[in-house]
Amino acid sequence: MSSYHPLHDGWTVTAVSSTGQHRPVVAGVPAAVPGCVHTDLLAAGIIDDPYLDDNEDRLTWVGRTDWAYETTFTWAGTADERADLVCEGLDTVATIVLNGIQVGTTANMHRSYRFSVRHLLREGENTLKVLFEAPYGYAEEQRAALGNRPGAYTEPYQFIRKMACNFGWDWGPTLVTAGIWRPIGIHTWSTARLAEVRPLVTLDGPDGQVDVHVTVDRAAQVPLTVTAGVAGVTESVRLAPGERTAVVTLAVPEPELWWPRGYGGQPLYPLTVQLGDGDDVWTKEIGFRSVALDRSDDAFTLVVNGTPVFVKGFNWIPDDCFPSRITRERLAERFGQAIGAGANTLRVWGGGMYEREDFYALADDLGLLVWQDFPFACAAYPEEEPFTQEVEAEARQHVARLAGHPSLAIWCGNNENIEGHADWGWQDSLDGRSWGAGFYYDLLPKIVAELDPTRPYWPGSPYSGAPDLPPNDPAKGTVHIWTVWNSHDYTHYAAYTPRFVAEFGFQGPPAYATLRRAVRDDPLTPVSPGVKHHQKAIDGNEKLLRGLGAHLPLPEGFDDWHYYTQLNQARAMAFGVERFRALAPYCMGTIVWQLNDCWPVTSWAAVDGDARRKPLWYAMRRAYADRLLTFQDSSVAVVNDTGEEWTGELEVVRRSLGGEILAKERHLVAVPPRGVTTWEPPAVLTRPGGPGEVLVATLDGARALRFFEEDPAVGYPVAEYDTAVEEVKGGLRVSVTARTVVRELAIFPDRLDPRATVDDQLVTLLPGETAVFQISGSDLDRDALTRHPVLRCVNEARP
Repeated sequence: MSSYHPLHDGWTVTAVSSTGQHRPVVAGVPAAVPGCVHTDLLAAGIIDDPYLDDNEDRLTWVGRTDWAYETTFTWAGTADERADLVCEGLDTVATIVLNGIQVGTTANMHRSYRFSVRHLLREGENTLKVLFEAPYGYAEEQRAALGNRPGAYTEPYQFIRKMACNFGWDWGPTLVTAGIWRPIGIHTWSTARLAEVRPLVTLDGPDGQVDVHVTVDRAAQVPLTVTAGVAGVTESVRLAPGERTAVVTLAVPEPELWWPRGYGGQPLYPLTVQLGDGDDVWTKEIGFRSVALDRSDDAFTLVVNGTPVFVKGFNWIPDDCFPSRITRERLAERFGQAIGAGANTLRVWGGGMYEREDFYALADDLGLLVWQDFPFACAAYPEEEPFTQEVEAEARQHVARLAGHPSLAIWCGNNENIEGHADWGWQDSLDGRSWGAGFYYDLLPKIVAELDPTRPYWPGSPYSGAPDLPPNDPAKGTVHIWTVWNSHDYTHYAAYTPRFVAEFGFQGPPAYATLRRAVRDDPLTPVSPGVKHHQKAIDGNEKLLRGLGAHLPLPEGFDDWHYYTQLNQARAMAFGVERFRALAPYCMGTIVWQLNDCWPVTSWAAVDGDARRKPLWYAMRRAYADRLLTFQDSSVAVVNDTGEEWTGELEVVRRSLGGEILAKERHLVAVPPRGVTTWEPPAVLTRPGGPGEVLVATLDGARALRFFEEDPAVGYPVAEYDTAVEEVKGGLRVSVTARTVVRELAIFPDRLDPRATVDDQLVTLLPGETAVFQISGSDLDRDALTRHPVLRCVNEARP
């Protein structure tokens, strides 16, 4: 028999010693487990919310302090032969003491630990302490001992196996945590236990096979039976005394296949593994599918069940600086937002963490492919001990843990470290010291090949397929495109012809209600202190304004700045995504930076730190639509990302801004499944008589617009429209009927009620057209809902 006793109650946290400045006295403060120091201090009222104003700046001392967590618990004894203290996640450098005796030490946030404690437990009251060394102190000691390594930031994040973005990023605060961040408890057992179950799923024609690799821990050298079953198929294997590993092979005739979203269904089959007569049972849902990486002719194409998949994705960062606050419900909301924007893939970025089980289970359920980076990002990492053994231990744990998830499509060695070594001037400053190459080219691929040969491994991103090639070559492998945000206009995306874009993005501020909650500046301006603090990118606000270029008017005040920069972010990313989708199948993927934020901030995210959808989200919903019309150069591209042929009559009309038809052509198209067709309209359409004209392409309800000049040069009439507001179930319906052209119409109901949302944004109307918006929440000022600054368009009458 076995049982698990969680140890989550009665904890306190105490500050032991500190090299930080202005540290308050913290002694015996109630602590939540799982949790961290920051959330405990926040709950106790000792610190202010680090997500508000510039409170973050006064919390550096937390990461420079040693912390002691302590609890007492009652133990009634057990007849079991073994009792293990199981620590699923300790952040990060810790010493565990039970009843005054040191049990063990840890130095890795990314892995779990198990310590035998049967001999230390006593009936009645027991005391458990977890002593955490200051993360900064440990990392800086390792840096001093091993020699400095270059990185994108001066913080020592590469010298501790901890979530790198804890130390701040160009979208995140510096909040260096400590604590028991995942469950902790005592597991008692006798005879034997299932130490690891690693199902490897393969296909053989229409049939499936599951090789269930099992490792047991023993308390007795007796014969054991391991039984596995899935989809009505059951097999058993005997382990002789002393044997610890076995493989149970299950041949499943003609299972239903698991497919990525948009390519088919996601049937899942419960796999059960039982040790002996049921003393220890492991269950997980698996899916039958194959995944491969097609590298022919320098391509980078994920192939699922023999079908090439165009990746429509978002990069994923940790959804909170304090991961213990992330619930399954919160992940489900964020996944729903990704799917709502048309995504079929999430890339778990290397500066974060291996996500919790709920993350991958939700991806399995919903058909979202997962690209999983190993947690290395934007720095040269030391390969000396103790790091190599820690990296090997964490990689082995998580490759085995995630092997059964059909959503997991690819393992990637790191984010931008190969590029950094090649192109960021690292080699001179390294002076021959290690930088991580041994991890990316040797250790990690060997672990994946040994433990999970059913999936591809890629050494890093960007990467061109070989160590001696320029890593960020668009013609080979994966590319990251940051020239646009950093120095070029977003139309520069058209200069790229990539095989696969794994990272590219453009900034915009969060929703008004999000920014207003996080910042108490009065007045609120683009350069007020709180707004500037919630912009972590170097010269970020300057780049926002420069990025407007000739596309939009110069902002006059905060309201213009907020609307124009959000709109420009949406346009920039739609431009890039549409460009790269139109290149399929030469280009077979775009992963936008980024889906989510971890706090309220101006960033590249489509969903801000308070879970509100920015205009970018709505633009991605259009750009990632299964069927897309887009103007590319002088052509119209018809993109069909469905399994059915798309046929119909493509109509392209040149109109005056007043709505008059100046020229019209129709063209029959037949776009094959997962295909792209282009048509070049005749000159009568593409040569305007003046700037005040627009091309309109339509096909089966899909529409694309092209104005011949940038907005400030078009000469729009002042927008005239009629509005109607009516109450409907769940909120309000706002109808806007245009009497003139109305460019990029948007409603921002969160300005009236932070809880209010809208179902669409950035709609351009031609004369006589009507847009209908569904607004959640009925207690809104109806007049304010249809006035500036809640209702906006580019050519609005100035207030």
